[in-house]
Amino acid sequence: MNINIRPALISDVDSIFDVRTSVIENHLSREEMRQMGITESVVADMIQNSACAWVATENEKIIGFSMILPDEGCLFAAFVRPEYEGKGAGRRLVMAAEQQLFKHHDIAWLETDKHSRAAKFYLHLGWGNQTDINETDIRLEKINRRV
Repeated sequence: MNINIRPALISDVDSIFDVRTSVIENHLSREEMRQMGITESVVADMIQNSACAWVATENEKIIGFSMILPDEGCLFAAFVRPEYEGKGAGRRLVMAAEQQLFKHHDIAWLETDKHSRAAKFYLHLGWGNQTDINETDIRLEKINRRV
């Protein structure tokens, strides 16, 4: 398996949404995302205006993506198609996001469900300083060790 990571392009937006709607844990439909203000045009504008998203590909097929909110220092999303989980794409996508975040922030943060596989994944990657947001969600932080 030859998985590559590259910056996302505007032409990748539809595939990014396909990946996002393919996941089982933390699943959202396109309609649910639209109701939250996460639309194809919003994501395309973000990609056009900043280095904020990366895609994982295998044989040119997009199998995962990560996205940051660069001004806020936030890892906003990291998702991999279920059939590609456990093959290293998620870790590499998060690393690409972290690298960009740490160009402008000493501390990066994210929010996730405290009982999710994602929470365990991020903790395994060195995210910590866990803070409860509410009964189900936590905030995790990662410090730029190169500071």
